Amino acid sequence: MRILIVHNLLWAHYKATVFQALQHLVDTRPSQARRGFAGPGVELNVLQIARNERSRAGLEKQADQETPVYQYNYTLLFDRFLEDTTVRERATALLRQAKAFRPDVINLTGYYDPAQILLLLWAKLNGVRVVMQIESTAADHQRRGLKERFKQWVFSQCDGFFCFGSQSANYLLQLGVPERKILLRKNAVDNDVLADNYQQALATRQIRQQQLGLRPNNFIFVGRLIGFKNLPTLLQSFADARQQSSQSSDWGLLILGEGEELASLTAQRDALDLTKAVTFLPGQPWFRVPELLALSNVLVLPSTSEPWGLVVNEAMACGLPVIVSDRCGCVADLVDNGKTGFVFDPAQPDQLTYHLRQFMDGQVDVAKLSRAAKERIAHYSPAAVAGEMLAGFMKITS
Repeated sequence: MRILIVHNLLWAHYKATVFQALQHLVDTRPSQARRGFAGPGVELNVLQIARNERSRAGLEKQADQETPVYQYNYTLLFDRFLEDTTVRERATALLRQAKAFRPDVINLTGYYDPAQILLLLWAKLNGVRVVMQIESTAADHQRRGLKERFKQWVFSQCDGFFCFGSQSANYLLQLGVPERKILLRKNAVDNDVLADNYQQALATRQIRQQQLGLRPNNFIFVGRLIGFKNLPTLLQSFADARQQSSQSSDWGLLILGEGEELASLTAQRDALDLTKAVTFLPGQPWFRVPELLALSNVLVLPSTSEPWGLVVNEAMACGLPVIVSDRCGCVADLVDNGKTGFVFDPAQPDQLTYHLRQFMDGQVDVAKLSRAAKERIAHYSPAAVAGEMLAGFMKITS
């Protein structure tokens, strides 16, 4: 079996770690074959369309000798930003590579790229099975009209689907996709690297907190500072929780990331008299995020729209409790309310305020939440995702 995976960006660590795990399964197929995962003659190649996209260029520049390197068979089609490639260029390169590789199954990264739709049509004409990766959920955008009907047609041409979680799988079911075609409902990051870096950083937690002028306990947000992340609500809820809690002086809020709303959020912080309690920190490469998580106690993701929310994986891999909006795709799979974290409705800010105050007042068994978070995220490792991917490829090509 020859597996061809199409992926947009080489600079995407969360996929690279899964591809490496999949490559390992393929390379060790004799032992895996005895367990029923793969037979002889399995070959893998990943087509990385572009090196990176402009919005992530800053993080790429921060890479150094400590940046983890993942090993798997791949071909980089364009050593430039994805935005600088044309549909014609992408379509020509993808078709040329597919014809040369002669795959039995192709894994496409989405339905929104016309070049990949052309590759889908080529695959159907040539008897090649197609698996589509799906991130979308019914809640992350309004879903109606011609676009939905077009997606229904595209999905009807696919033999299987790799979904980012239960919510994206449910979205496919609503569009009429048979459940038997849903082959994967998981998403993963490099749990081991994140956990190791977090543990190393804990040793200097107090020293770094003092250097940065931080409180001994902190909530933390990690992500881009853009509209749907709902950060004005987080700032207001944090301010309200501070007024309601008798222990608020021990708690701060870290906002890690960059984006168009930095100036307005800074102004809101100052207007709420939170200058000493809320600290903005610049974005970091993913493998350095645990160094900042080690300065905090709880991750908060207040988004009004989020197909998944990989930062929740990252925090749980480090053993941090999480407070997550119910609009985030990962909630149904990762956040068991009251057990691995807490869930709130972003349209009801008082719910977020309540959960923040719970932590401030010491009403939460943090150690218990931490253990449960680690146990849950262990099932969302790169090896687990890769194993289900390979099983899916085998299923549709049998």
